[in-house]
Amino acid sequence: MKQHLEYPGYSIYNIRYITNKLKGEFMSTPDKVFEALGSTTRRRILAYLSEGPLTAGAVAERFDMSQPAISKHLSVLESADLIWKKREGQFVKYGMKADNLGGTLAKFMQEVCPPSRALKAERRAETDTN
Repeated sequence: MKQHLEYPGYSIYNIRYITNKLKGEFMSTPDKVFEALGSTTRRRILAYLSEGPLTAGAVAERFDMSQPAISKHLSVLESADLIWKKREGQFVKYGMKADNLGGTLAKFMQEVCPPSRALKAERRAETDTN
């Protein structure tokens, strides 16, 4: 039987949370970029944001997942310095940072990834009608 270490006042969930936080804080920027780009959902979010800023709610409307899940994806992208965040009243807008190495890499991946082209075209058509 596997024995768990006991830490007074901490459950296994607290320890996992702390471990994950530390892992994120000590990852190098390239590691964070590649981790962020490793998710199809995050690449899709970047494709939408590459055509202009969106609120968190507008991003969430495009996916069949909960708002907290989308917020987590946005947080990973922000931590990798691929997107920016700006509060406007009660809304938070997100946009893609294209002026750094991570942004350049993300744009390159969008060009060679056929699904991203379709998402960008969808977003472009949306902005043209507004």
